Amino acid sequence: MSRATNAVSSRRRRKRVLKKAKGYKGGRSRLFRTAVEAVRRGMAYSFAHRRKKKGDFRSLWIGRIKIAANERGLTYSRLIHGLNQVEIKLNRKMLADIAVYDPKGFDLIVKKVKDQEVS
Repeated sequence: MSRATNAVSSRRRRKRVLKKAKGYKGGRSRLFRTAVEAVRRGMAYSFAHRRKKKGDFRSLWIGRIKIAANERGLTYSRLIHGLNQVEIKLNRKMLADIAVYDPKGFDLIVKKVKDQEVS
């Protein structure tokens, strides 16, 4: 009885892994065993960082809003609290965009919050 090596499937599997490892440095892109480890780790990081990206963007938006609010004599937390009290329903992404690209619009928002704060 002849020996079955499953050569076609093995080669296909190796080619698939090495194709994913393309661009890695040294043996990680050439040697199957190290490529498997590198690809597996890379896939795990990509999965985790797709979730982490959401928090990273939220932090970026909050930082931008904080800077813009501080320039206008208001803290971030007071701005957000004031927006809730005035019932202005803007998420942090939109607030950050307004702060960066439409400073006059952001001034109006801050003015409403400050007017509410006084009364």
